[in-house]
Amino acid sequence: MTTDVTPKPHHLIASDRVEGTAVRRPNGDKIGHIERLMIDKISGQVSYAILSFGGFLGLGANLLPLPWARLTYDPDLGAYQLDIDDAELKRAPSFRVDKDFDWGDRSGEEDLHRYYGVPPYWGGY
Repeated sequence: MTTDVTPKPHHLIASDRVEGTAVRRPNGDKIGHIERLMIDKISGQVSYAILSFGGFLGLGANLLPLPWARLTYDPDLGAYQLDIDDAELKRAPSFRVDKDFDWGDRSGEEDLHRYYGVPPYWGGY
């Protein structure tokens, strides 16, 4: 007797498979990669993807906290898509690897959501 152990398709992905995934513009140009995810401890919802970009071999890279709602997954590219130009990317709120974003400052998170034009994951401004 044989059993079919082929997994059924689904929409879930393990966090360690998201980390390191490329982030690309709609034209396919690579912007950077997802360094890590920020998950709301109460709701369990993914709130932010931390985008690593710039630098060389990981040195001097900037980290951008992106509201998760701003990203879309493109299965053809095997990457997350972010429609952002270089000027907008350079102006975006960011932090350095050696100094984390102040996640305890809700007003800073509100500024992130305003910048990217998506409502906060917790609702309202």
